Amino acid sequence: MTLVKFNSQNNKRNGALPEMSNVFDSIFNDTFFADRLVTRVPATNISETTDNYHIELAAPGLQKDDFRLKLDGDVLTISVDKSYQDDYQDRNYAKREFSYTSFTRAFTLPETANAEQIEAKYNDGILNINIAKREEAKLVSRQIEIK
Repeated sequence: MTLVKFNSQNNKRNGALPEMSNVFDSIFNDTFFADRLVTRVPATNISETTDNYHIELAAPGLQKDDFRLKLDGDVLTISVDKSYQDDYQDRNYAKREFSYTSFTRAFTLPETANAEQIEAKYNDGILNINIAKREEAKLVSRQIEIK
């Protein structure tokens, strides 16, 4: 199966009426619909030091209680499922775009990770996760004398 981007050129080739393709193009190019058709997954930085693995996940506007971290075997899953309550029932919105945030990211931990020593902190819009390495996996560094 091949995925083909929907555009007016494809419709003309398939016999669709140009008026219909223009209608669909205008609907799906509207930012209201475009924002909802794109899955938003927070950007992530993954790094490694001698003693730890580090995951930084950019998720501004959330609280630490919004996150759910789950370790299932060697898979660490980070998820958020938050809806925003509207206390302004009497407002007549011309356009309203925020009401729900949801995402899931999953990471397979390497064999050298110590699943018993995982710490997470949320500060300034960044979720920081430190995963300790097993003692036998830590890199040993030393100077070697040349004779």
